[in-house]
Amino acid sequence: MPSIGFGFIAIIFIAVFLFLKWVNVLKEYERAVTFWLGRLSPTPKGPGLVLIFWPFETMIKVSLQTVVLDVPPQDIITRDNVSVKVNAIVYFRVVDPGRAIVAVQNYLYATSQLAQTTLRSVLGQVDLDDLLTERDKLNAKLQETIDQHTDPWGIKVSMVEVKNVDLPPDMQRAMAKQAEAEREKRAKIIHAAGELEASVKLAEAANIISANATTLQLRYLQTLTEISAEKNSTIIFPFPVEFMRAFMGNKT
Repeated sequence: MPSIGFGFIAIIFIAVFLFLKWVNVLKEYERAVTFWLGRLSPTPKGPGLVLIFWPFETMIKVSLQTVVLDVPPQDIITRDNVSVKVNAIVYFRVVDPGRAIVAVQNYLYATSQLAQTTLRSVLGQVDLDDLLTERDKLNAKLQETIDQHTDPWGIKVSMVEVKNVDLPPDMQRAMAKQAEAEREKRAKIIHAAGELEASVKLAEAANIISANATTLQLRYLQTLTEISAEKNSTIIFPFPVEFMRAFMGNKT
C-alpha cells in the first residue's frame, strides 16, 4: 500500500508539472516563438490559450509593446571639432518575433549598442550649429539609419529623439557672448533704421513748413506753448509777434 500511494503521488506530480508546461496563457501584447525539436515554427502562437507540448516543443515569449530605450550620453566630436555629450531616446517594437529571437542573440542589447554607435557616427558628421538647430532632420536621419540596420532582426524603429546636448563651459560662454553681440547688432540696426526714417520725415516737414511763413510762425508759437507747459516759466516777447515776419523774409 505505501508503494502504491507513493506512485500515485508521483503520477499526480508529473501530471501537474506537464499541465503547467503545456498550458500557457499569453496576454494580448505577447507572442510565443515556438521550437519543435529545435526547429522554428513558422507562425508565432498567441495571444490567449497556448498549448506547448514540452519537452518536444519549447517556447520563448516576446512582447510586441513599444520599447522606450534611453541611450546614455555619448562623447561626440562634431565636424567643426567641438566636443559635446549627447543622449537620445529610441522608440522601437518587435514586428517579427521569430526573427527577433533567431536572427540576433539579444535584440534589446543589440538595439541599444547599435543606437549608441549610430548616434556617434551620424552626429559626428554635422557642425555644432546644425546639431543645435536642425534637430528634426537629425532625428529623422537617426531613425532611418537605425531602422535600416534592425530590419533584419524583425524590429521596427518608429522614432528617435535627441534629448540633451551638453556643451563644454568655455563653449557655453562663447555662445552666450555671440548671442549678446547678435542682440546688440539687431538693436543698433533697428535704432539706425528708426533714425533714418525720422530724418526723412523731418526733412519733409521742414520743406513743407519753409514753404509757408504762416505755418512756420504757428509752429514757433506751438513750441513755445509746449515749453511753458512742461516747465513753470514765463516767456517774454521783446517785440510784437508781427515783427517776426521780417525775420522770415515775408515783407508786405
